[in-house]
Amino acid sequence: MPVDFESYYPTDLPDEGTNGRDILEFLAANPETGYRPSELAAELGIPRGSVGTTLSRLHDRGLVRHKGEYWAINPEAYDARTASLVGLATVAEQFEGDYYDENPDWDADLPDIDDAGGDEQ
Repeated sequence: MPVDFESYYPTDLPDEGTNGRDILEFLAANPETGYRPSELAAELGIPRGSVGTTLSRLHDRGLVRHKGEYWAINPEAYDARTASLVGLATVAEQFEGDYYDENPDWDADLPDIDDAGGDEQ
């Protein structure tokens, strides 16, 4: 699907609901701890064979690091922008189905503050 090139900002963050996203979110919640692939598989319910491949892909993107058999989040790559993307998704899920979600034109009748007759400087 074509995109507006100027407003498109790709992310290396894996899509929601994927093994990569699940592993990344788990490691981000435990940034000081390293895990073996078998531990991640058990903790997240991901097939052991998928964890190693997924970790390699995340490593290629610079999102995770490893020492020996232990893997952890790469805090330098998992920066404020990436964290905000995860945070925005979490907030969106939390408020899904509320009044504002169900009424996308909720702001249509709000006054325009530029037309409110305020002081101009």
